[in-house]
Amino acid sequence: MTLAPASPEITPEIVAEHGLSPEEYERILAILGRAPNLVELGIFSVMWSEHCSYKSSRKHLSKFPTKAPWVVQGPGENAGVVDIGEGLVAVFKMESHNHPSFIEPYQGAATGVGGILRDVFTMGARPVALLDALRFGDPSHPKTRHLVHGVVAGIGGYGNCVGVPTVGGECTFHHAYNGNILVNVMCVGIARKDRVFYAKASGVGNPVVYVGAKTGRDGIHGATMASAEFSEATEAKRPTVQVGDPFTEKLLIEACLELMEKDCIVAIQDMGAAGLTSSSFEMADRGGAGIELDLDRVPLREAGMTPYEIMLSESQERMLMVLEEGREGEAMAVFRKWGLDCAVIGRVTDTGRMVLRWRGEVVANVPVAPVSGASPVYDRPSEPSPRRVPIAASDREAVLPHRQALLRLIGSPDLCSKRWIFEQYDHMVMGDTVQRPGGDAAVVRVHGTNRGLALATDCTPRYCQADPHMGGMQAVAESWRNLVATGARPLAITNCLNFGSPERPRIMGQLIGCIEGMAAACRALDYPVVSGNVSLYNETDGNAILPTPNVGGVGLIEDLGRMVGIAWQEPDLVLVLLGECLGWLGSSLYWQVILGRDDGAPPPVDLAAERRNGEFVLRQIAAGRVRACHDLSDGGLAVAVAEMCLASGMGAALHVPSDVPSTAGWLFGEDQGRYLLAVRDEDVRPLLQAAAEAGVLAREVGRTGGGALILRDEEPISLQELRAVHEGWLPGYMAAAAEV
Repeated sequence: MTLAPASPEITPEIVAEHGLSPEEYERILAILGRAPNLVELGIFSVMWSEHCSYKSSRKHLSKFPTKAPWVVQGPGENAGVVDIGEGLVAVFKMESHNHPSFIEPYQGAATGVGGILRDVFTMGARPVALLDALRFGDPSHPKTRHLVHGVVAGIGGYGNCVGVPTVGGECTFHHAYNGNILVNVMCVGIARKDRVFYAKASGVGNPVVYVGAKTGRDGIHGATMASAEFSEATEAKRPTVQVGDPFTEKLLIEACLELMEKDCIVAIQDMGAAGLTSSSFEMADRGGAGIELDLDRVPLREAGMTPYEIMLSESQERMLMVLEEGREGEAMAVFRKWGLDCAVIGRVTDTGRMVLRWRGEVVANVPVAPVSGASPVYDRPSEPSPRRVPIAASDREAVLPHRQALLRLIGSPDLCSKRWIFEQYDHMVMGDTVQRPGGDAAVVRVHGTNRGLALATDCTPRYCQADPHMGGMQAVAESWRNLVATGARPLAITNCLNFGSPERPRIMGQLIGCIEGMAAACRALDYPVVSGNVSLYNETDGNAILPTPNVGGVGLIEDLGRMVGIAWQEPDLVLVLLGECLGWLGSSLYWQVILGRDDGAPPPVDLAAERRNGEFVLRQIAAGRVRACHDLSDGGLAVAVAEMCLASGMGAALHVPSDVPSTAGWLFGEDQGRYLLAVRDEDVRPLLQAAAEAGVLAREVGRTGGGALILRDEEPISLQELRAVHEGWLPGYMAAAAEV
């Protein structure tokens, strides 16, 4: 089998342009026993990119616990799979589209949604929910409004058109994201347990089939671009951002799910980062097989495309699958019914090699395993973050009346209402959304049943910056609490680990610290990691983002009749606070927003207390004693009560014990492992007694009712004033964009 002549000659400059180091190129020479041609070099460059190979993080990702009796599929496939009973599974994953969204916010965010949808339905699951975790720069930065507008429009435009509800997420602002925003998207689907599909090519002679949109030149080298830091030349990278078509994606979902019912699919993989290259190599590698492709058969959107462009294109809405031999006609009939381009473009072999033909010549011939599964794995130097000193709270920090401090916090960019965002998303399509955006977790009904999935995304980057290990623990623990607060039993997490350049020891130390903290929390809470994504080089001109290991949690509610939310439905309920209250203000939002400080160690996470308190809350919800529940996080107790008042449309009076060392710490401290429960009078005594028996600290701290929030003996805050402040900032900020 003769290889077509190499053109052009591979020079050190061309190697560098492909993001490969001289040492990596020497490794390629050793694998091939010769110099690669340009097509082969392009294949190695994308498959060995940080985005596809995880070469800087793989060593540390193995620290995550990934198994549990309910885990059907852990990391290593398109998405994770957990058993939810009654013959069904939940399929879910979170991924990043950070670099593309900064360069071209609408298409970058939209295609991020499209890509994560494909990761889920390629496993045989119908997508039922989307969530997004968004991090933008300082609101005063000249690009921030433009980026917020484009990203939100892109997520809403794609998700709404494809008909999958966007039910929850986060949106925060910090100057560290000025040059590199984060757009992480999570998708959750439901499948039959006996109908889960995998990406393992097998069966010599089985056809390899391409289906979906035609291939164009958009997105070429997107994976490589996502594995490099930004610079002043960022705008020139627009051609590496893909263009999405949600209507084609909808057709692709329906066609694939219909074909999956015919039992003719051997393996299936979406064409995401690195397009046809990654999908073909990953299927072949997982199945221990080889593949031969005829690139002349690939449906093309543009004339004159080269093999290099065909293999590296990241055009959207495309899938690659291996079918049982002889079943091609059935598949083609389904695809034609849905108006999709399709073609048999190759065959499975037993050679262990990827052979590409074009115009009668072999244009690439490389071994599959070293390209897909044997990329370099680096043990990069790391250094720990400097330890911060805990700060004892006192009333010296009360520079404002607590009433004013609460209003400033509740109207700040991080804590203000995100209604402006989620009202642009169709969060009710499909008719199974039970809890809408704005609470601790979204809840979607398992269709046709009285059971539900609770879903949440969580991370506190300022904690991770202050103490990566503790911040990683806290991200997982908060995810656990948000699910528990609805009455859900937490099952598993996906994650998206967003960091700066791993080539800098300080950043590598942050990555390792966060992973180890997350792993410790997952083990303690029996809350495994089943899927995830790593996004590195999130920095511009050497300025890195805050370490941001976003966590996406999934939990199961067995009876939606026992579900609770953050809104109480009646007056004169007793507010019961669970958990230790030391008034921890270091690294808190109060510290940042009210005092303009970012020092101090973050609040410690007691994993034994987290589990004990969470399991206690679940038992009380199951017993019917809890009318509303909210976990305490950013802004502490006062913000939690304010959010519950706003959700309820009803006020509350909050007591402050006379013996607390700091009223500001009591109201705004961010001690972990805490919940606020609303309980009827007749349930208070049995709940407090049960708490004492379980070793859970619990106390009465207030009562619901009226039309205002009262903090101790300060002037009441009417709900109208509270709502105006809470809901005013983001619409006002975005309206200003139209005036510029």
